[in-house]
Amino acid sequence: MIDLRSDTVTRPTPAMRRAMAEAEVGDDVYGEDPTINRLEKEAAAVFGREAAIFVPTGTMGNQVAIRLHTEHGQEVICEARSHVLDWEMAMMAAFSGCQARAVEGERGVLTWDRIRRAIGPKIYYRQPTGLICLENTHNMAGGTVTPLPVLREIWDGAKQAGLPVHLDGARVFNAATALGVDVKELTAGFDTVMFCLSKGLGAPVGSMLVGSAKAIERARAFRKALGGGMRQAGVLAAAGLIALNEMTKRLGDDHDNARLLAEAVANEAAAEIDLDAVQTNIVIFQLKNEGDAAGFCSALKQKGVLASAIGPHSVRFVTHYDVSRGDCEQAAGIVAEELRQL
Repeated sequence: MIDLRSDTVTRPTPAMRRAMAEAEVGDDVYGEDPTINRLEKEAAAVFGREAAIFVPTGTMGNQVAIRLHTEHGQEVICEARSHVLDWEMAMMAAFSGCQARAVEGERGVLTWDRIRRAIGPKIYYRQPTGLICLENTHNMAGGTVTPLPVLREIWDGAKQAGLPVHLDGARVFNAATALGVDVKELTAGFDTVMFCLSKGLGAPVGSMLVGSAKAIERARAFRKALGGGMRQAGVLAAAGLIALNEMTKRLGDDHDNARLLAEAVANEAAAEIDLDAVQTNIVIFQLKNEGDAAGFCSALKQKGVLASAIGPHSVRFVTHYDVSRGDCEQAAGIVAEELRQL
């Protein structure tokens, strides 16, 4: 099967499997796992931060960050289709006692002007804004990228407003690759950044939260509260080190393959796609005439291609290192054939 459902389906590379088998380990709750400690140190250095913490999932990393920056009864400004809003089980309410203030961005990209208008007034009878949360790249907008000048304007505005800013950077290395900007520069103005070692970087488990030493020290308590205190987790960190140091270099191949698929879709009359939104490794398109996305994906599966129906009429492909250029060329032909039958 050519699996284009998500970049979460990637399997660890042979080098990762060897590193996991040979990893030096200790008890991470005691701070004694040398491989975890090395990963945290290297991740902090890559992002130019004082410290980092390993968490099992990106959701946990985001929710720990929200808890760090907010108090109960506050609002978190986020994009209307963001992961923290739609795919994290309402945990900003359950764990941090906050509610989301959703703001629609253009192709998922928020600007300071849109954020500014959503900040709550500082009056005692209305809930205040506690945090601004951005997502780069933006998953459900199709992997779109927020450019550095837009981010800088947000960082400056948030600083003047006295508000912290967190980045859900699950695929931030994809954003950096697309923009040709070092990830340290692309994230410099955020108070905290979460990024995934899994997804396009290929590790089997794990994400990182980076920030100040003080913030990460507090994050350890919140991670423990969420059940994220792990023991000999160096077997996971060993794969994460390879993901961090090696797999970031090849993401451009995934972007090229996504463009191949997107252009194949754009050539067919039965589909509607915004090619300008295909900026990284995600392709989202709609079936015209209220076409059945689930049925379309079932038809693709019968021919050896796995895809995701993300709405009644919307289909998503995600490219990753487990699908080659040849796989994507084959998939593009199958997709075009099925679209012609609609």
